Amino acid sequence: MIQRQTGSVSTPANVLSVDAMGGDKGPATVVAGLSKFLNATPGAHALLHGPKAELDPLVASHNIAARVTVHDASDVVKMSDKPSHVLRHGKKTSMWSAIDAVRDGQAAVCISCGNTGGLMALSMLRLRKAEGVNRPAIACLWPSRNPAGFNVMLDAGADIRADQDDLLTYALMGAAYARNGLDIARPRVGLLNVGTEEHKGRAELKVAHELIARAADKGEFDYVGFVEGGDLPSNKVDVIVTDGFTGNVALKTGEGTATLVSELLRGAMMGNPLSMLGALLARGSLRRLRKRIDPRRVNGGVFLGLNQTVIKSHGSADATGVAAALHLAYRLGQTGFSDKLAARVASAAALAQDQGQESAAEAGSNNTGD
Repeated sequence: MIQRQTGSVSTPANVLSVDAMGGDKGPATVVAGLSKFLNATPGAHALLHGPKAELDPLVASHNIAARVTVHDASDVVKMSDKPSHVLRHGKKTSMWSAIDAVRDGQAAVCISCGNTGGLMALSMLRLRKAEGVNRPAIACLWPSRNPAGFNVMLDAGADIRADQDDLLTYALMGAAYARNGLDIARPRVGLLNVGTEEHKGRAELKVAHELIARAADKGEFDYVGFVEGGDLPSNKVDVIVTDGFTGNVALKTGEGTATLVSELLRGAMMGNPLSMLGALLARGSLRRLRKRIDPRRVNGGVFLGLNQTVIKSHGSADATGVAAALHLAYRLGQTGFSDKLAARVASAAALAQDQGQESAAEAGSNNTGD
């Protein structure tokens, strides 16, 4: 097995910890997605968490038992469970077990389709926030015109609030993710606003605008300034920074729009015999378009700001979506992403502190009479 050093713990970089329970479509879909992933990734292994009596037959039916170890966990975090309930009563759940496997160094990344609030709460409890992080963020991939095919957006819903220091931290974490997840050596970072003019936006956005611009050189990214909603799929930026409320609304709107376009296009092509003939002639192009805008291809929100890596898959993900989240997790595990991100976050904390001291000094000098 490939080994990677994380502090004093040797972590198997090719082992993923998978919560089999909690998704809308049940463990059969998670195991089907795991099978698709393993068949496409020869060196990978998985720890699968959930009721052993239910999971063993599913694993055997996909002929992946040699590469999957089932960890028996009798309870499940329900979608309706509040984070406080999960923290008090979740020790025997598959989600807790999956996170602890990463915490104990048995796997590189945890993946779950379960309750987002519960997953974030347990992740912060068991894995702890990285030094210098006030609020973790969820980073998602957004289909774009860039060569990589995607842009990174954060926060996608971990916390509805974010002050200027949080937004600075998000910028550095997002840039680190773009480097390791999309192979972009020097990512371009933009701050989401209601306009690109510097006088627009809330007060904390204007301060964050200055902080991120001043941190760009040390953070090894290029800051393009304010960007608007229409820039989310553009090729002018690689990382879009925003608060969790705005980011989650944008994400759900984008996914709903992609699904609507796909349904409308299918309906138009099946409307009459002539359009059906056109669809038949254009089926190759239509297949490529459908794949390009398919939300399943970008399934998997990465929790940034923790000491290890956790990925939240959509609760409604099918086998293709689950496999996409697992491929993303495996890539991040192979690159040693959590170690690199921890160093970047420590840099962000130092930058924020330095800039706060500089701002205070400047304010003091401006208030001093001649």
